[in-house]
Amino acid sequence: MTIEARIRELGNRHRQLDETIQRELIHPSSDPLQVRELKRRKLRLKEEITSLEARTG
Repeated sequence: MTIEARIRELGNRHRQLDETIQRELIHPSSDPLQVRELKRRKLRLKEEITSLEARTG
């Protein structure tokens, strides 16, 4: 898999997590711990995307 393809894949996962987080925040019974974990995963993806983008120059 090329770096560009990996960046696209991670970007898609990042967007999906964002959508999941938004859905969770709408529900009054959402679990704050689960939302926090989703946000951490989203941040890790963003960091990986940024790192790969830096490698492609």
